[in-house]
Amino acid sequence: MNRYGTDGRRGRRGTTALLALTLAGGLLLTGCGGTDDASNGAKDTAADSRGGSGPMPAPDRPRGEGEHRYDGGTSSGGTGESGEGGKNGDSRQIAPDPDYLSTFALDVDTASYGYARRTLSEGRLPDPSTVRPEEFVNSFRQDYERPDGDGFSVTVDGARTDDEDWSLVRVGLATRPAERQSERPPAALTFVIDISGSMAEPGRLDLAQEALGTMTDRLRDDDSVAIVTFSDEAETVLPMTRLGDRRGRVHDAIDSLEPTESTNLGAGVETGYETAVEGRREGATNRVVLVSDALANTGDTDADTILERVATERREHGITLFGVGVGSDYGDALMERLADKGDGHTTYVSNPEDAREVFCEQLPRHIELTARDAKAQVAFDPETVAEFRLVGYDNRQVADEDFRDDRVDGGEVGPGHTVTALYAVRTRSGADGHLATATVRWLDPDSRDPHEESGDVESDALDDSVWDADRGLRVTATAAYFADALRSPGGDGSLPGAPGLSELSERADGLADRTENADLRELAVAIEDANRLA
Repeated sequence: MNRYGTDGRRGRRGTTALLALTLAGGLLLTGCGGTDDASNGAKDTAADSRGGSGPMPAPDRPRGEGEHRYDGGTSSGGTGESGEGGKNGDSRQIAPDPDYLSTFALDVDTASYGYARRTLSEGRLPDPSTVRPEEFVNSFRQDYERPDGDGFSVTVDGARTDDEDWSLVRVGLATRPAERQSERPPAALTFVIDISGSMAEPGRLDLAQEALGTMTDRLRDDDSVAIVTFSDEAETVLPMTRLGDRRGRVHDAIDSLEPTESTNLGAGVETGYETAVEGRREGATNRVVLVSDALANTGDTDADTILERVATERREHGITLFGVGVGSDYGDALMERLADKGDGHTTYVSNPEDAREVFCEQLPRHIELTARDAKAQVAFDPETVAEFRLVGYDNRQVADEDFRDDRVDGGEVGPGHTVTALYAVRTRSGADGHLATATVRWLDPDSRDPHEESGDVESDALDDSVWDADRGLRVTATAAYFADALRSPGGDGSLPGAPGLSELSERADGLADRTENADLRELAVAIEDANRLA
């Protein structure tokens, strides 16, 4: 048995249905993370001769009853007949035959990578459960071609790994460049700020106050700001206030914040959204920005209840959530779930430079939305692909037949962003021709009209080694291999061709030296820290 999956031998079962399905078949202010941009699969299927293989768009109708579907984690038929299941129910699982589709909601979160760097710099390996590979990958700027208008461009490429027949295939989605601040819609931002006792630690509330003060001076006169604080209870410190000549009021409110008592996160979220609804402005971009260590310990600490409040306001008023995590102890899972439920985005800041970048540069620049409920679907060609797995996106998976169901939640993406999804793909021996088609579907932020864009990749695009590919793909591979190593501290990673941390550290050093890129230097330092600790 191949260690990356089983060698499916049931391919002639339902060949006609498989042919019809697979050949027909074919990611809030999202705006600001550590980037300006931002293992499901199919088993080997012995197929009858099917004629020429061309591009496979996303399916235009749901599948027939009784067919296997991969919904991210477990198959309907369990793992007995479907081969090796992911023991943790995550994306390392191989999808059951005959599924050659992969569908997920777009995600430009970067908090997992930022928190891992903070943890490593303090001499600790991060908890594997906090490591989300897609957030490592999306923390690095990519140079994908940009579309002319709203929506996405689609770039698909890849390269060979050191494991025979295994490649890494990259799906890159990009939005148009961000407009100058003077050309964007006005913003109505409600800041929900944690002032619990734990926020007294240096690098938490003080860091947020400094960055928020600078941001206030950089927003436009027609932007509006409200401030809600929470500890054991929540309070609206500043109702929605048009800046203009009132910036002094905002500065006074920010300067008055002092840490006290416990963390009633549920009350903070509820009051924050009530304040945002009361101050909601037509024609403006309405956002809630939550700044917290997300360590809820008072009041309603049930995540699902808090999340439902966020979801209700999202559905009724279209207000999205941007989560900014702080602190050496950080409720990563809760903050990520809040942002996902609130059609939002999370990032993590650990020093003044991070905070200034997020609040002062990226937040004002990426207030506008270009796409709502964006989903991606990748259709792999069964004549060239034996199996595949999506790297990460474990809690962003969408049922294949829901790709065009616009009632099903997707991700919100703003201008100036890129979103990257990476797949480990085992090609059939001697495979030649079409490999995969990637399709992204999104709704216009204003009209809610649906749009789609697709891109293809052929098997001959995989001729080069990953380490000889273009810089962007090498950076993606390095970040993904790093996340994979942190998720599997015992050394049994799930990605094919994984180098050891020592070799990966050398490769990251080389990338950083050649590019003189500060973000890549931080990556190289983090990998070196992990190698030393491991």
